[in-house]
Amino acid sequence: MNYLKLYIGFIVGISLLSCNDDFLQRPPLDEVTELDYFKNPDDLKTYVNQFYNSSMFPRYNNYGNDFDSDNEIGATPDTRLQGTRTVATSGSISFTNVRSINYFFDHYQRVKENNELDAYKQYLGEAYFFRALIYFNLLKTYGDIQWINTELGTNSPELYNPRDPRNKVADNIIAALDSAALFLTEDKTRGSGRVNKWMALLIQSRVALYEGTWEKYHAGTPFGVDDPQPQKYFQKAVDAAQQVMKSGLYDIYITHHPEKDYKDLFSLQSYDGNPEVMFWREYDNGLSRGDKDFTNDRNFRMETPSSHTITQQLADAYLCTDGKPISQSPRFAGHNTLKDEMQNRDPRFYQTIATPDEIWKIFPDGSKSYWKDAYSKLNTTADYNAPTGYLILKGYNPDMQYHVQQYEETPSILYRYAEALLNYAEAKAESGQINQDDIDISINKLRDRVGMPHLIISSIPADPNWDFPDLSPLLNEIRRERRIELALEGFRWDDIARWAAADELIIGSRPKGLQADQLDHNTFPTDENGFLDPFKNAIPNGYGFVPERDYLNSIPESEIVLNPDLEQNPGW
Repeated sequence: MNYLKLYIGFIVGISLLSCNDDFLQRPPLDEVTELDYFKNPDDLKTYVNQFYNSSMFPRYNNYGNDFDSDNEIGATPDTRLQGTRTVATSGSISFTNVRSINYFFDHYQRVKENNELDAYKQYLGEAYFFRALIYFNLLKTYGDIQWINTELGTNSPELYNPRDPRNKVADNIIAALDSAALFLTEDKTRGSGRVNKWMALLIQSRVALYEGTWEKYHAGTPFGVDDPQPQKYFQKAVDAAQQVMKSGLYDIYITHHPEKDYKDLFSLQSYDGNPEVMFWREYDNGLSRGDKDFTNDRNFRMETPSSHTITQQLADAYLCTDGKPISQSPRFAGHNTLKDEMQNRDPRFYQTIATPDEIWKIFPDGSKSYWKDAYSKLNTTADYNAPTGYLILKGYNPDMQYHVQQYEETPSILYRYAEALLNYAEAKAESGQINQDDIDISINKLRDRVGMPHLIISSIPADPNWDFPDLSPLLNEIRRERRIELALEGFRWDDIARWAAADELIIGSRPKGLQADQLDHNTFPTDENGFLDPFKNAIPNGYGFVPERDYLNSIPESEIVLNPDLEQNPGW
């Protein structure tokens, strides 16, 4: 892979710098130099700071993060879902971060020799945490991947090893997170600085659940593993999530206003002391203005849809206030208007989807405008282009003082406690060990925030439109709850992939929207029932996702030329 290229580039770069006496006279700024590395614990801290960046911790993007799924769409069909990607002929698999983290592990011993463990264990724990994140991203993208845990020389034979099986990589990731949890602080911390033990355990529950469900639902396919052991991973996911839950440090954010608590969580201006937000990205113009990773203009962008909209598939997933699906509840008022749709629905519906009577903008003089004004302008200009008509509210703050292009200070949630509860419930259900008490301390805590009826295992309302009719009613409802609670937060594609769910959710389907006749203007096609059907002409037969290929990316052919033992991923 490109590990060899990166190492050569690193050596050349150091050689060039060594010829520049002026450069070498400069004090280190935000990274440790080759000549000055790892003399004391602060050097370790400085070095791991590089991993606290946007690529490692992506912020809550403008309009959310689910465009590669059935939850929301942009202007054109996603190429993965459409099945139109081609094998990468050039480029490389990025091992930049792998090389960087291995450099830490190979050289931190110099600090270890002169300091007690307590002086540097936090940064050692962070290094294990970041090694796990780096490899989890590679695992999700490519499946089998070379596990490299030392900085390799240009002639190291390991550079030409074949890929390691994904379950071996998953085991190594989980072990790295065990080490991270051992060394990281147990303090809750402010949540916007450095990671702690509980964040490592949250990610461990995520990784274990991902691998367990992948091995279970991809068994017997080209993406399966030899000797799958999903139960092992489900138990690990339960144990990790349970430790977070029992820590007593976190809880669901609730002010007993079910009509707005969920929405408010994603538009607060600080998460200091917030019981649910475990880790968040803080933006401070006074400290960060001009930083290339700082640009943040979420509310400014979300004033108008600009071709980013939620699908009817997501909208229809919300239950009615009696706990029944829309196909079975007498409370469902129909699809004729968006006002009808929102009536008697799970409050997360109208706290995620902008409805006409919700406040759109609050001006400095205290006056307000409402989303009905935005809806009246849909499909008149590029800014108001709205393929499905369902506009996004989640993550948006109507107060105009926060609508600043590029330098907005609205923070982003990175990890929140709700995920631990959802991971716990799903892993328990997948392992066949779940009971009502487990549901009450997980799913039902989330429902309590929005005043929804509890999920009762013995009396789950039937839904003829369950996404997964071959699975139990309980698993269907746990998956529904996950979809609703985590909507637009970037989890949906990972869930579809690990469940091997493209057959049920993607192939042959097209994203639909609301009834077109309620719009003053419309430039998009409609289906036979009058619903917006924005990709009707682009993909008349629906998404062409190839299940034997598209769950993973291709290995660039140029990499295989360098190392023929890599082999290509299935279907490419």
